[in-house]
Amino acid sequence: MARLVVPMQTGRGMNSRGHWRVAHKRNLAEQDVIAWELHRIPKPAIPCSVLLTRFAPSNGLDDDNLAGALKNVRDAVAKWLGVNDAKRETVRYRYTQARGPWAVGIEFGEPVSGAQHILEF
Repeated sequence: MARLVVPMQTGRGMNSRGHWRVAHKRNLAEQDVIAWELHRIPKPAIPCSVLLTRFAPSNGLDDDNLAGALKNVRDAVAKWLGVNDAKRETVRYRYTQARGPWAVGIEFGEPVSGAQHILEF
């Protein structure tokens, strides 16, 4: 299925600090970048799975901060697909990270059943 790598730096998840206006502006900017890039690929059939990968030059984040760092990406993907990202029967999200230049990977795959769903870090 479709795969996309977007060169961008994400926040640090729940460990991000700063004024709420700065955070809000960053959140909107991240979602706009992802939304713009998603229009280059065809939409996958629903239901599907989505693997979100955070590439960073650091040692990585723990699992709760990884999901938080990719929240804006997830929200942009859900909006582009036209689904509510809380409904697990339509789209299943998985998370992973790798060392490298700043980027976000988005890979669409086959649906994952409830019994098989495991968050990957």
